[in-house]
Amino acid sequence: MKKRYLSLDILRGITVAFMCMVNNPGSWSNIFPPLSHAGWKGCTPTDLVYPFFLFCVGCAMAFSYSKYDSFSKDSFLKLLKRSLSIFAVGVLLNLYPFYPTSLHDPENMTFGQNYIYWLQHKRILGVLQRIAMAYFIGGTLALWLRKLGRIVAGLVALCAGYTALLLGFGTDPGAFTLEGNIAGKLDVALFGANHVYHGYGIPFDPEGILGSFPAAGNVLIGYLIGSLILSSSRRYAEDATSVMDSPVGVVSRVFVSGVVCLALAEILSIWIPISKPLWSASYVFYTCGWAMVVLGFLAFCVDVKGCEKPFFPFKVMGMNALAAFVLSGLIAKSYQFVGWVPSKVFGANEYLSLAHSLLFATVIFLILFGLYKKKVFIKL
Repeated sequence: MKKRYLSLDILRGITVAFMCMVNNPGSWSNIFPPLSHAGWKGCTPTDLVYPFFLFCVGCAMAFSYSKYDSFSKDSFLKLLKRSLSIFAVGVLLNLYPFYPTSLHDPENMTFGQNYIYWLQHKRILGVLQRIAMAYFIGGTLALWLRKLGRIVAGLVALCAGYTALLLGFGTDPGAFTLEGNIAGKLDVALFGANHVYHGYGIPFDPEGILGSFPAAGNVLIGYLIGSLILSSSRRYAEDATSVMDSPVGVVSRVFVSGVVCLALAEILSIWIPISKPLWSASYVFYTCGWAMVVLGFLAFCVDVKGCEKPFFPFKVMGMNALAAFVLSGLIAKSYQFVGWVPSKVFGANEYLSLAHSLLFATVIFLILFGLYKKKVFIKL
């Protein structure tokens, strides 16, 4: 069981390391296509980072929830407290450095007026906030439903219900388009246009409220795979002759499950486009399919072949994933205080831009390695 935990840590570490890279190029104008997002439709390796992390959250949840026999007030309160803590950290990261670093109108505004304007235009949602909401929704369903068959039904209900809402309330030019989807309109109605993401040209938040429900589907699929690994390891400990529960058997089942998910996603994409900004149902199954394939490969290397050493850097990063995410955000936002502009040194072409990404990820690893040596693991 220890090594199976390690496989999950390694997958989470690879995800975090890749996140550090794609979020911190030397220049946003010079990026290799696989290291940038696909846009509104489609999926690049970069678009796998976020859902992979949610899948890992679900896998880990299966192990931590194994001590609970049923839904209880204590388990729910722990889930709620952790979700609120992660959400709060995300909001604080959005607000950092907690004051405006430039004047909106230097001629007519006082500092106080500028500060109020700054607060009125800060984004509320974000990556950690989406993780918190998906963790809460997925965790609540896993605790409440318990049985795997019911959890599968809950997963289907999440994806089908979300798709039905998009279709039922979508407007021209289409339910799955940037301008016509209901998810973006709901966030604007709840938070106001000034408090949502504007990177798509119009107010639309890719980490919005409604999309957190299908994102919880990634958590639930991860929970199902984590439960498979946990139950198989227990049975194999009791009966080592069980082929299906052996390390090779588990790897095979995880891998096949991934292929099935990928096939399902391709079929769904005929009607429902694979879209990260919308977090469409096809995107849920497509990304989880790849997550299972990669986890199966890692489990084969670690559990079956005993090949752990090459993955050590990712193990370190995976065991302090939250710290890695927060550190990367704080460091990137702190460049302005020392006058460091990466594009001036690493912005000439894609190769230099990639060099900065690798250097940034290495710095994060070195910091986390120091924490690892001191056995400091930051969790909420």
